[in-house]
This record gives sequence, C-alpha cells and structure tokens, in this order.
Amino acid sequence: MITRRTRPAPRPPEGTPPRAELARQARTALADAVRIARWAAGGSRPGTPPLAAQALERAASELQLSPDQVRSGWDRARLAGLVELHGETARPGWRLRAWDRDDSAVLRGWVALFDAWSLVHPAPQDIESTAVAEAVEAVPQVLSLLQLSAGPVTVPALLDLLGQRVAELHEERCEVPYGPQPLPAPAAHPEALVALLLDWALEGLAAVGALTLGSGHATLTPLGNWAVWVKLEQICVAAQSPAGNIEQAAADMLLGCARLTPGPARAEYRAWLAARPVGSAVAELLAVARGEDALLRGLAFEALRVVGAPAEPEVRSVVADPSLRPYALLWLAEYDGADPEDAQEVLSREEATWLWVDTAAAVADHGETGLLVRHLDSAVQGTVPALLDEVRAVGHPRTVQVLVALAAAHPDPALAKAVRKAAFQVHTGGA
Repeated sequence: MITRRTRPAPRPPEGTPPRAELARQARTALADAVRIARWAAGGSRPGTPPLAAQALERAASELQLSPDQVRSGWDRARLAGLVELHGETARPGWRLRAWDRDDSAVLRGWVALFDAWSLVHPAPQDIESTAVAEAVEAVPQVLSLLQLSAGPVTVPALLDLLGQRVAELHEERCEVPYGPQPLPAPAAHPEALVALLLDWALEGLAAVGALTLGSGHATLTPLGNWAVWVKLEQICVAAQSPAGNIEQAAADMLLGCARLTPGPARAEYRAWLAARPVGSAVAELLAVARGEDALLRGLAFEALRVVGAPAEPEVRSVVADPSLRPYALLWLAEYDGADPEDAQEVLSREEATWLWVDTAAAVADHGETGLLVRHLDSAVQGTVPALLDEVRAVGHPRTVQVLVALAAAHPDPALAKAVRKAAFQVHTGGA
C-alpha cells in the first residue's frame, strides 16, 4: 500500500460556478476559435492554415464568417493551444482533441488565452513600448482588486490603482544606475496616457472573456474571477491520481501517476506493464508520447525506462521523430549505462533547447507557477537573452504559449518584459 500526503485543495471563492459550468462558458468564449481550428486541422483541406489569401476566403465561405473573424479566431486558436503549426501544416493541438470530453483541457486552453490578452488585443501603435510593458506588469494588481471586490469596480478606482502601480514601476527602474552618471528619472506618465492604457487593458481582458465593461465600471466574469483566484493561489488544474491504474489506458495511467514521487510511480508502471504483453504496452506508451501533451510524453518515457531491454528496438526506431528524438536519445544513453545527470551530453544544443521548451509546456499545462520560473535554471544557455534567441529559432509549436506563461509567472519585471517581447515576435513572425 502506498501512502501519500496531500494538502487539501483550496476552495474557490463563494459563488464560483462548478467546473462544468466554467468549462461551458470557456467553450462558448472559444467557439469560433474551435470551429476554425477544426476546419484548418481536419476540414475539407486538412492541414491548411487559414491565413493565406485563398485559404482565408475558403474558410470564411465555408464557416460563414467574415475574413476578420477568421483571422481573429485563428489567432485565438493558436494562443489557446487548439492548433499547432508544424512548418506550413496545421495540426490539432491536444486540447482540441480533448475539447468535447475534458473540462480541464478546456479551462487550460482558456487560461492560456487569458494570459495572452495583450497579444489578442495589441496596444495602440502610438503608445511607447515601455509604457505598454509597465501596464501589462501592473494589470495583475488591477485584476486582484476586481477579484477581491467581488463585484463592479469603478473606472476611477482602477485608474488610481494602475497609476500608482505604474509609478512604482517607474521608481523601481530609476533605482538602477546606468553608467558612471545616473540618468535623470523618466517623467511619470501623464494621467491621459494612464487612462488610455487602462482602457486598452480593460478592452483586452474583455476581449478574452475575463471581464465585462459597464458604464464607468468593470466586473470580472465568473471565468475571470476563477482564473484570478487560481493565479493568486498559485495552483494549476491537474489530473488527480486514481486509486488504481492497472486497468487504465496508458494515457490515463500516466496522468494518474503524475503526482506520485518516482518510487511509487515506478511501482505503478511495473504493475501496469505486468498486466499486458510487453510489445503492446510499449506500442501504447509510444503512441501516447507522440500526442500533443508534453507531460504525457515525458511520463511515457519514464514508464519505458521501467520496461528496459524489451523496449530498446522500438525506442531506437523513433529517434528520427523530431518530437521524440531528445527523449529517445536520453533513454538510449541511460540504457547504455550513462549516468542520468551526464546523459544530457548526448543532445545537441538545438535538441536540448527543444526539450527545454517541451518540458516548459508540460509545466505550464500541469504544474505550479513557481516550477515554471525555476525551470529557467535548467536551460543549457548561460543567459536569458541567449535562451530566448535559441528558443525562438528552435521552432517548437508551443513556443508562444510557453513564453507567455513564463512572462505571466516571473516576478522580475525586466525579465518578464523581455520574455513577452520574444513571445510577441514569435507570434507575429518578427525578428
């Protein structure tokens, strides 16, 4: 018998709808994005991103949407992880595959869109980028006030809070000397600019369904209220380990073991493997690893480590698969006797960077905020700028979502700003 200590799950604020109702609201908010993602990834011309002129016109005609609605829905589908681009081919993301049956996948997709609100609703081009970055950094305090108020909050109150927080960010920046002669303190933003920034932020948050705007006030939606509470509690939706996994399919078994420590997890893997032929078990684990959920990919190879020698030919056969190659190379290195801490040396710089992004995607989807921040320390690059340059070049389909989640989680405003900038450049295809 395995005994685990677990902390009681925090209870959401009173009046928060049940998860099923929150998921229904998220499905409604992303309905057009889901339609476009399904059209692009599995419609009459599978794999066609609806951004080229002909595809855009065809998508608008077949879905009975305007071209602008198609562009907006496609943008949201990518940011919510519903669809992924592999070169010029669009493929359904794991959330899209689970959309109709998995409320947790739906809520994670909406939270990813919520984190990317500033990409969904770009700031006016005539606003200085520094002011935009400061507003993005100040928005969590605005959201906290809305959440704690549990009802409408007047725009003047939000404007006062945003102005105070932006002023604090100004002061913090001014405390850092640049060169032998300190630069003069940058002038505080005029009230008119702060008001413009607040309008932009509120409109962006309303665009993703996090709040509603009334006459002179703003109110969090049930989804927005729940999401802010989740952020404040620093918890993430994650599958709970069931009582027994031996009869579960591979994906369900792996999710059931996700919260176990390594020893108990290996015991679960052994029991699951013992109940089925090794060949079919290995094939099922590799099929799960080829899926879109990065957490399951890593766990599948952990289970394959328990299999050992019988899995070696099948693992060697997937080395050519770009999404599995880093995992397979590490598995083979350890199988050949390398110490797990030294096995990383078999990966090229590009492979190690791809694996870093894939692992970050798993943490963003299933882990806690602090884990994503600490994941920075595991990168092979010596500096954050070098990491961002190589992450942008590696072409992982989850790059934008990972960078947006990292920027939302990191406590260092300057670093978060650099990560947000990288996410925006990847998202728009900029340099």
